[in-house]
Amino acid sequence: MRIDVLGVGFDNLTMEEAVERGMELLHSQGTHYVVTPNPEIVEVCREDPAAAAAVNGADLVLPDGIGVVKGAAMLGTPLKEKTPGIEFADRLMGKMAQGGQSLYLLGAKPGVAEAAAEKLIAQHPGLRIAGTHNGYFKDDAAVARDVARSQADAVFVCLGAPKQELWMAKYGADTGAHLLCGLGGSLDVFAGTVERAPEFWSRHGLEWFYRLCREPSRLGRMMKLPLFLIHVRQEKGKRG
Repeated sequence: MRIDVLGVGFDNLTMEEAVERGMELLHSQGTHYVVTPNPEIVEVCREDPAAAAAVNGADLVLPDGIGVVKGAAMLGTPLKEKTPGIEFADRLMGKMAQGGQSLYLLGAKPGVAEAAAEKLIAQHPGLRIAGTHNGYFKDDAAVARDVARSQADAVFVCLGAPKQELWMAKYGADTGAHLLCGLGGSLDVFAGTVERAPEFWSRHGLEWFYRLCREPSRLGRMMKLPLFLIHVRQEKGKRG
């Protein structure tokens, strides 16, 4: 049973359990997809029924960030731990490398996916990059066909929310891949064009603040965090 946080159902798993489940999906018949909502995406889902359907329709819904974990605890339905998408992806690639499986990288500005591919191959010997494509495209079906031609086992879809969730829900099966993961700006981090928050900030649930200090332009997006907490308190009052 999933843990409901403002209409989004999260799988209650540790990181280790999440990666294990991801590998199970990767080796299963058919196409499956993973989403990693943070409070901002939860707020988007509250306002957008199509986004909510795409997120809740995923085979694995992981809480990306401490905000969702705190929100679940406030509602009296605690989650085991936060499972950031970028960490999930890194561990998944480690497992995929052991089996020599292939990965397609989709998203970011031109050249970023290719740069990420070079670094990921070096970090995970045995991992095969089946193909790449930037996130600036208009023909969704053509991109899905390109992924299918690559015969990738998995696809990291980094188009930003909710575009990536909607894309996976609609075109995932057309890619022929067994597993797709919506990972926002992860390709920029993998490529080294964006620095991830140091461990201290991440460990103390302040990664969002570190990113805000580095990118003040994110302030508008970050304002969804206090709005999320307000809505959690309102929901708690209804349940109580």
